[in-house]
Amino acid sequence: MNFLKPESVYNLSNIREDLIRMEDTIIFNLIERSDFPCMPSIYEKNSAQIKIPDFDGSFLDWLFQQHETVESQVRRYQSPDQYPFYPQVVKKSFLPAIEYPKLLAEYFREVNVNGEIMDVYINKMIPRVAKDVGDECENFGSTALVDIFTLQSISRRIHFGMFVAEAKFQADREKYTALIERRDVDGIMANITNSAVEENILKRLMEKAKAYGTDPTAGNQGTSKVHPEAVVGIYKDWVIPLTKKVEVEYLLRRLEDKDF
Repeated sequence: MNFLKPESVYNLSNIREDLIRMEDTIIFNLIERSDFPCMPSIYEKNSAQIKIPDFDGSFLDWLFQQHETVESQVRRYQSPDQYPFYPQVVKKSFLPAIEYPKLLAEYFREVNVNGEIMDVYINKMIPRVAKDVGDECENFGSTALVDIFTLQSISRRIHFGMFVAEAKFQADREKYTALIERRDVDGIMANITNSAVEENILKRLMEKAKAYGTDPTAGNQGTSKVHPEAVVGIYKDWVIPLTKKVEVEYLLRRLEDKDF
């Protein structure tokens, strides 16, 4: 899909293709993260193990903020599918602005679950994929970099739910308008949920994680770098539910933008 061509954005087949590609990125990032232990010192605010001058926060906070400050200056967060974890450090780009057409309702930037993503990533996802508990001080930087790439890929996948929601709204405005006017959260959730599609996603993830996480030349003797069940569980327990939460939050406000 091309964000400069709205007709491509509201095509559910195009959205599906992008979501499938995102699976690959997330799986490879989780495989990279599985090379390291849990590394609690990276996420501890003002950790005694990592002293950062003139900074109040964790090592991941510090490094991630440096990334977002730089990336914002090369237009990363002008793209409608990118959401900063630390909006307070985002700077104006020195590159010419890209004139994207209006693709989502005017409030879409206010629908942001990055705080929840960060919480479940650190406290739930990492313990499922990390090779061990504890720290490896020589790998603090490498681990935090992998965390950043993984968090960004998961955030993009989850917030992409707004494009799914908008495509469904435009395909059946009458039905969704009635649900929104009634504030029928359960009804909206039922209409955006396709259990068969979700089951296919989980099956595909299982096969991909098995394939990507093992050496194809090792045959049946090869061991997986990441447990495929862990990848599937991460999607089932957090990625899919948070995506649907984003869709519902977006749709509940959809009638606010009367001119779109």
